[in-house]
Amino acid sequence: MVINFEQVHNYFERLVFEAVVRASEAHPDFTPDMLSDVACVALNRLPARYVRHDVDMMFYLTEHERHAIEHSMQEALIFAFAFVAERAAKRSALG
Repeated sequence: MVINFEQVHNYFERLVFEAVVRASEAHPDFTPDMLSDVACVALNRLPARYVRHDVDMMFYLTEHERHAIEHSMQEALIFAFAFVAERAAKRSALG
């Protein structure tokens, strides 16, 4: 039996990646590496929600759950940008 896991992914990955790209315009001092770090920090603050198809998850969510996901993702991104900026400032001060 051949099992294909290529469709399985964390639901938040695409959402976070797209949000980081959109927010990068407001953070022109962030390098591509820093933006990757922002995505990692944000994803680590969100629950892992593995799905095969994004539409499957959206179909079963209530409006309240969708709003909660948007809110938690926004909070994770705010934290992540601040965290990465703070770390970069500390490195600059030391080096």
